[in-house]
Amino acid sequence: MGGLIIFGSAVVVTGSVIGSTLGLGGFRGEFELVELACAACASLFLPLCQLSRGHVMVDVFTNWMPRSTNRTVDALWTLLFAAVWALLCWRLFHGLLEIRGYGDRTMLLRAPLWWAYVPAVLGTGLSSVIALYVAASDLRPDLVSPGGRR
Repeated sequence: MGGLIIFGSAVVVTGSVIGSTLGLGGFRGEFELVELACAACASLFLPLCQLSRGHVMVDVFTNWMPRSTNRTVDALWTLLFAAVWALLCWRLFHGLLEIRGYGDRTMLLRAPLWWAYVPAVLGTGLSSVIALYVAASDLRPDLVSPGGRR
């Protein structure tokens, strides 16, 4: 979904640049669309990153430990990730309700700003659920965890 939003933004910007170059004028408020799209899709990439273990991990201090200990340490950190994702989801949802209540809109297009919060809430909420799944799979010795680690 995030990729489709970014692709749509690229199409809008390209069309606006071509229109301006040909003397037809650009799209009104294209920069607002790009801002909203970037805000929206940033969170939509988080669940896949969480599932594929794409976050930065520093294992310099744990490389010497047995693999099972490393999996347990990874699971604990992933549980912390899940808690932080859940906290961010809750606060973003609270922010969504507040900004929707204020009725804030973009300057040119008059698009409601709360629209960008919806994918952010979905992305962080799904990231929390996925982090719980990854942590649970790390704690089960008989399963191969997401990302291929045993």
